[in-house]
Amino acid sequence: MMREIVLPEQKPALEWVRGRVLQKVSPKRRHSRLQAWWVAHLGEWAKTRGEAGPEWRFRLAPPNQRIRPLVPDVAFLSYDRMGDASEDELEAPRMAPNVAVEILSPDDRHADVAHKIGVYLASGTDAVIVVDPFARTVAVHARDRTRTFGESDRFEAAALPEFTFHVAEMFDVLRVRRP
Repeated sequence: MMREIVLPEQKPALEWVRGRVLQKVSPKRRHSRLQAWWVAHLGEWAKTRGEAGPEWRFRLAPPNQRIRPLVPDVAFLSYDRMGDASEDELEAPRMAPNVAVEILSPDDRHADVAHKIGVYLASGTDAVIVVDPFARTVAVHARDRTRTFGESDRFEAAALPEFTFHVAEMFDVLRVRRP
């Protein structure tokens, strides 16, 4: 049986990235607003397909590597993939989410993000979506290719059939609306 890297529960969450413990950054406004947008919209789409939620800890097992925790900013896990897992087993599932959404923060290292994308995909995640609030892009990383959407594009991903939106509308949540 493959050994597991177990990290203590704390806020912000701890992950195992590039052979070391990495604490997630406490979200600031941009991150928080985009995370809320993804939770609401992906959650609505997922209602009959599975569950979507923020900061959900997954215990991932890339081939021939130790099981390790990763905590995507937002995750979607289909009912099909859940199978007959119990509610307790789904608290921190030992399976990859169908889709992981990572929202970049200013302190994120490119090598750490790339490593996480690789671990998700090697563990069975269908797509890793990386939202860059600074470049105003959304990149979908799948096993066979990466596709990047700009503000003038309409988002779509094979891993999320019928879940489409105008990228500019998503980034519009960052605009301050004063009365």
